Amino acid sequence: MPIGLDAPQWVSRAGCSSVLAVVHTVTSGQRLLEAVQLIESDTRVQVVFTQAPDAFGNGVGDFLRAEGGLVLPWEMAVRERFDLAVAAAYGGLHEVHAPLVVMPHGAGYGKAFATGGGQTVYGLDVQRLVHNGRVVPSAVVLAHDDEREVLRRQCPQAVDVAVVAGDPCYDRLVASLPHRDEYRAALGVRPGEQVVVVSSTWGLHSLFARFEDLLPNLLEELTPQGVHVIALVHPAAWFGHGRRQVDAWLAGCREAGLVVLGPEVDWRVALIASDQVIADHGSVGVYAAAVDRPVVLAAPPVQSATSSGSPHEMLRGAAPRFRPGVPVREQFEAAAPRAAALGEAVRKRLTSQPGRSSAELRRVMYRLLDIPEPGRHRAVPPVPAPSGGVR
Repeated sequence: MPIGLDAPQWVSRAGCSSVLAVVHTVTSGQRLLEAVQLIESDTRVQVVFTQAPDAFGNGVGDFLRAEGGLVLPWEMAVRERFDLAVAAAYGGLHEVHAPLVVMPHGAGYGKAFATGGGQTVYGLDVQRLVHNGRVVPSAVVLAHDDEREVLRRQCPQAVDVAVVAGDPCYDRLVASLPHRDEYRAALGVRPGEQVVVVSSTWGLHSLFARFEDLLPNLLEELTPQGVHVIALVHPAAWFGHGRRQVDAWLAGCREAGLVVLGPEVDWRVALIASDQVIADHGSVGVYAAAVDRPVVLAAPPVQSATSSGSPHEMLRGAAPRFRPGVPVREQFEAAAPRAAALGEAVRKRLTSQPGRSSAELRRVMYRLLDIPEPGRHRAVPPVPAPSGGVR
């Protein structure tokens, strides 16, 4: 391995700055890849990966093997010193010996939980960012200026390391919009056909848990009209229950025409290919609205699930609610005239640096690596069309 006391004796490229990507879950790993890609082509940099302890860590090993990166055991990673570490979750980060960049793995910091009559925004709180009185990250990446004020209120000692870098997921969605026809063709959609995406996050308040009859009813209504229904299920559900089990639960719907995107497929392909979206309180609905897709929201019953001022809250307050028993065509027709205005409102809360996230994140990482940032910076690439994982 290119890490450790003996590494200089045999490596093929010496003197590289070492970067550790700390992967807790498949979802956070997918977000980390977009950060790693900003620096890994630099011949002065060696990137390695490790799987950090996490209750939702199922599937991370397969994910990392599929990506082909060099993976260090967690026990080894926490014994070594690195020039930089990046993470999109929090468990065990105080054990990492490196300047650390922490970034969100969804649409900003949209998750909150009730505390003492109020709410605490997850990821911008003392419990996640401070250990034994020390601020763990060297940089806390924020998507929006307003999140700095949340951080100031919840964890003021971390304000000095906050960096408003925008949202790389949104920027890549925008860069991918011109490839809509390519994505639709890869999903088997012919010109003129409609696509409805149904997106569920994980947990008992998710669409997948609360609307068991939704997919069968949609297929019964829409498939005879030539509409493609595509299901997106959060990786935490896929790997929490096991891929075999989720496949089995969806087998009847697939036989009726449902298209299921596996967790290895970039969900943004389906979002860009879509004409309408049904979503719950997860981030996919936020991103759908941000690119002006009509969104019908299957909202959770838990009022503290989204943080005040977040794009998630904006979506929950403005998007039409899904009404079981009402023809979904009627619901989409009601949502369509509101899509552009809702999209503009969501974008304003989603990012303060539209189109700038890659450049800002790259700048932060090179600053912490303490090596000059290369002058060239490539444009944000579109997401690749799926070559597999479409069921």
